[in-house]
Amino acid sequence: MSRPPRARDAGFACGSLPTGVLNSIADVPGVRVGHRTLIDGDIRTGVTAIVPHGGNLYREKPIAALHVLNGFGKSAGLVQVEELGTLETPILLTNTLSVGTCCTALVHHAIEGNPDIGRETATVNPVVLECNDGYLNDIQALAVTEADGRAALARASSQFESGSVGAGCGMSTFGFKGGIGTSSRRLVLDGQCFHLGVLVLSNFGRSGDLRLPNGRIVAPSKAAMDEEALEKGSIIIIAATDIPLSDRQLKRVIRRSGVGLARLGALWGHGSGDIALGFTTANILFHDEKADLVDLRIINENRIDLLFEAMADATQEAVLDALAAAGSMTGRDGHHRPSVFEALKSLSPET
Repeated sequence: MSRPPRARDAGFACGSLPTGVLNSIADVPGVRVGHRTLIDGDIRTGVTAIVPHGGNLYREKPIAALHVLNGFGKSAGLVQVEELGTLETPILLTNTLSVGTCCTALVHHAIEGNPDIGRETATVNPVVLECNDGYLNDIQALAVTEADGRAALARASSQFESGSVGAGCGMSTFGFKGGIGTSSRRLVLDGQCFHLGVLVLSNFGRSGDLRLPNGRIVAPSKAAMDEEALEKGSIIIIAATDIPLSDRQLKRVIRRSGVGLARLGALWGHGSGDIALGFTTANILFHDEKADLVDLRIINENRIDLLFEAMADATQEAVLDALAAAGSMTGRDGHHRPSVFEALKSLSPET
């Protein structure tokens, strides 16, 4: 079975910086992604897991940062990330009404590796982010189980699919079928190769607003377009890097995800939950640290524009990657989302 197309297969390259070998978030060493996809009757949903490194995340916490472009969302764990600037669990992505279930999956996963949680040491902060897949998915069925969250974690690998998989199964983007997308950029600093990778759960954008890298405006057929002229939905942007950054610098970098979204035609409408979460595997804080003072490396801020460019380009391309791989889908009550390629076929080369 052939793999779904990637953004670059469709000619959707963004920017001039080189990509990593995989052109995915997993180009950052140690980062893995797993999916659990649920399709049954009117169910079109799932879970996607992002695992920052192969160690004990509760004990070895990557520096992390959060940026909220528009806060119409129901995610969990973000307050502590904002306050402490670290992650201590993998990240799970799912639908809006399954956040609590996925939190429980992460808590059990953390306790298995750290039986002292909540007894001899602090509790754990599970991080779960969401988008509303209710147009294609029977979201009220609460189909996602704790076992599905655990399955996504167990399947985490450097090789993973984009499109209508995992949490992206029932998602929509600019009136087309959306879902999971990813991209990366390779950067050289002080003669050493680093990566910045992005994964998106793409479920945002108003029909008729999508702009491709060549400037084309692409819209679904009139029959497939949303009737409501409001931008609603959500996008979750997960950024990973092996470049040493402070949480303040990381926040500055992930804020540039908004540049990539704007290039695509998004305006982050009132009803759209647009959230970026980033982490670096180069700076780890240890739960059991005994020293009063610890050393952290950071980038020379005069070089940070390179990361800004990488973040904007990789975010833009990750959304296009989701669109390229997603295909078309019919879901709950016959609701349908076409593939972006259906619209592209109707465009002349000059359009």
